[in-house]
Formats: sequence, C-alpha cells, structure tokens
Amino acid sequence: MSIATELGVDADIVLYMKDPPDEATLREIISKLEDPPDALVRRDSTWKKLGLTEDDVATVDQIVALLVQRKALLQRPIVVTRDRAIVGRPKERVRELLGG
Repeated sequence: MSIATELGVDADIVLYMKDPPDEATLREIISKLEDPPDALVRRDSTWKKLGLTEDDVATVDQIVALLVQRKALLQRPIVVTRDRAIVGRPKERVRELLGG
C-alpha cells in the first residue's frame, strides 16, 4: 500500500491468503462496494480451471460462497474505508479514494 503511505494514510494490510475474509466480512465489503459485487472475483486461470461461468457469480450469495471456498479468486487489492470499498485497479482509484 505504498499509495496509502505516500498520502499519509494509516492502513491495515490484510494478507488474504494467510487471513482470508470470512462470510460476514465479505458481506460487509460488498455492502460498501462501489463496484458490482462480482468485481471481487478474479477471472484467471483458476476460474477457468474450475470451469466457472458468470452464472456462478450472479448473486451475492454465490459470490460470497465461492470466495469463502476459493480465497485465491478474491480480486485484489480491495480498499475499504469506513463507508466505502473499491477494487483498487487501476491504482489511480486507490489514490482517488484515499486522497479525495
């Protein structure tokens, strides 16, 4: 989170593979998320290997269940403030959220 440091913002870094968010945390993030909820799910080689489709992430319940079961599919970085959350891609979004 060099952007947070650069802006002088205190940040807690959560290593999602070591300390993955639980169902309640994911639902809290989604409730604050400015992006569509399915933006939290990476569409990468694991997604393809599992044979997932957009129908598998059509609802919040499906998204939460998938991310609890398959933490590697969690998009990152996710930046969460007291009342907002974003997927931090591109990096300029993080700067906008924390600096403005």
